[in-house]
Amino acid sequence: MQPEHPYVYHLVQAAQWDRASAENITYFPPTYDQDGFTHGTSNPDKLLSVANHFYLNVTGDWYCLKMTVESLKMTGVMTVYEGTAPVGSIPADFDGAHDELFPHIYGGITAAAVIGCYPVKRLPEGTFVDITGITNAS
Repeated sequence: MQPEHPYVYHLVQAAQWDRASAENITYFPPTYDQDGFTHGTSNPDKLLSVANHFYLNVTGDWYCLKMTVESLKMTGVMTVYEGTAPVGSIPADFDGAHDELFPHIYGGITAAAVIGCYPVKRLPEGTFVDITGITNAS
């Protein structure tokens, strides 16, 4: 059965992804040990809600990594669609959090799994407003 949303997206701090890519190492998000997996989103319409709920107060530039379950699997990483979960100590109580399942990536992300990397646009006060080529604001 073909999934409704074929991609797995992960929002990442640009400096962390740039460092992992430059050093050719596996990226793990800051809350990986606490959460037990790398969070993902498949529905592009949820990306800005997720970003503004979990990462609004995290300063800096961000990217949105685009992958597939297959591209992750080729790097030895399993993805499981499950109910939404907290990111670190932030509860998953954003609008639409319980409308669908979210891809949980059981491992880190390597450049080999990524099929696209998109800059995320933010307003000066930190609000996430667009991911060119992915969100409807584009």
